[in-house]
Amino acid sequence: MKFTGTVSALLVASAAAFTPSGVNQPVRSANVALTMSADNSTSKRMRAAKHMGKVAGAVASVALMTSGAAPAFAAGRKAKEVVEIVETTSVLTTLLADKKKIVAAACAAYVVVAGAGELLGGGDKDSDSESTPSPPPIKAVTPSVEAPAPEPVVEETKQDFLEAEPYYDQSSVPVNVYKNKTPFTGKVVSTKRIVGPKATGETCHIIIDHNGDFPYWEGQSWGVIPAGTREKDGKPHNVRLYSIASSRYGDDMSGKTGSLCVRRANYWCPELKADDPAKKGICSNFLCDTTAGDEVKMTGPAGKVMLMPEEDPTTDYIMVATGTGIAPYRGFIRRLFNENTPAAAAYKGEAWLFLGVANSDALLYDDEFQEAKSRFPKNLRIDYALSREQENKSGGKMYIQDKVGEYADEVFDKLNNGAHIYFCGLKGMMPGIQDMLKAVCAEKGLDYDEWIKGLKKAKQWHVEVY
Repeated sequence: MKFTGTVSALLVASAAAFTPSGVNQPVRSANVALTMSADNSTSKRMRAAKHMGKVAGAVASVALMTSGAAPAFAAGRKAKEVVEIVETTSVLTTLLADKKKIVAAACAAYVVVAGAGELLGGGDKDSDSESTPSPPPIKAVTPSVEAPAPEPVVEETKQDFLEAEPYYDQSSVPVNVYKNKTPFTGKVVSTKRIVGPKATGETCHIIIDHNGDFPYWEGQSWGVIPAGTREKDGKPHNVRLYSIASSRYGDDMSGKTGSLCVRRANYWCPELKADDPAKKGICSNFLCDTTAGDEVKMTGPAGKVMLMPEEDPTTDYIMVATGTGIAPYRGFIRRLFNENTPAAAAYKGEAWLFLGVANSDALLYDDEFQEAKSRFPKNLRIDYALSREQENKSGGKMYIQDKVGEYADEVFDKLNNGAHIYFCGLKGMMPGIQDMLKAVCAEKGLDYDEWIKGLKKAKQWHVEVY
């Protein structure tokens, strides 16, 4: 039973090539499929497919005589699928120019036929377990052909088209390409609120299209000239600087956009018990109110103090921020951990982020940072100071200087070994930071002024506050 079932399943595929039209529908369907395939083309490939069907039909006839109609009928149903595969393969061959792939497709059809016989002959739960032992199974003979060439592997797109040569050479950093009298005009792609409902104030992430005409490096700033004029004299508004919150390749990695992280500045009037519109921040409100397509006049890029020194890929970066001072560090992290840049491929140091905000709803880009940390747990470190949710070691509110102070020994060790430390945010953060560092220096027997002087001389000290 197993032998005849195997033979039936192997090659009934094309019994219809010479079977009268009055036979059962599965075989007839197979005949129709093969006949259509043969009639559509007289090419060598099509004649080969038809020849396969005739050989299959001959053996199928033997199956009909030796095993009866039931097994042959079952085989015929499987054969219909096989012939359809052959027919489909023949159609596909007309679309393929590579002859090697065509031969491989034909070989695949042979293998499918052989596999069908194995399925029907050996896997039937209703077969007679007491039947006479079956002879050795018939092996499918596959012609020896050269395997088709493998498809080319598509590599991940590299972000390297905006790199210096070598990538860490800062001699070509663009500075003040566009000035106040001749600003660049960009177009807003999107403006999105990026803080939760319990955050103190509103912070927006704004993507601006510059069409690749306003290049910049991570750590630089854009100047923004808000629309309108000043009430007192009718002159254009002054330029406001904002740290760029994306890498040089932009959020879409095209090299044609840049992003800003802007908190809407409002003044709460205790007498009105409401925001006083006359005292609101002109530029921050202008930016947070923009929508897609709005034009923004910009200057810059400005500054070099916050650039990353990338020549030594083992350099540690200690990044300290409050609020929207996170902007340049988002660019750092994207360059080192999210993009396929030469800097990312080479980096072996540790980037350590300290961010101070009021509460969890005010955290900025946390989802991005945590995702990057999950991929690089040994290279990216994150610590938050949440002033309204955490307490410092004295029982008071946890501010940024308190959080950094918790790791004072480790921070000092890193700085002694060449780490670079960055500070960005409201200028009010620095007195607390400096007091904490002075206290640590006193504990360690260091002269604070000399210690700071040494860091600045080695260009390890980077400050941009506003």
